[in-house]
Amino acid sequence: MGLTAYQQARRIAESPKSTEHRLLGQVTAALIDAHGKNIGGPALADILHWNREIWAIFSATCADSANKLPPELRASIISLALWVDRHSSGVLSGKSDLETLIEVNRSVMEGLSAEP
Repeated sequence: MGLTAYQQARRIAESPKSTEHRLLGQVTAALIDAHGKNIGGPALADILHWNREIWAIFSATCADSANKLPPELRASIISLALWVDRHSSGVLSGKSDLETLIEVNRSVMEGLSAEP
């Protein structure tokens, strides 16, 4: 069984919350690594873009009227995604800190891993 087969099996078995948690974990690890190594420039821009893409997907999913999350939670996630986008621009320009993005991702990951 190759890697592709394993990835397909995981997609079938993994819940949406697990997928969101895993993706946030991967991008957060990259953000932490970039912060620890003091990475900047295009390499940091790529990681921030990846983080923005994840948050844009969260936002688009929450904007969908078929989404079953409570309206207040959906609005909060959309607002947070907008903040992530603005703050990422600030990080790139040197006006904002990377640690805050890391903490936001970690907080959301904690929420995703919490039992209902």
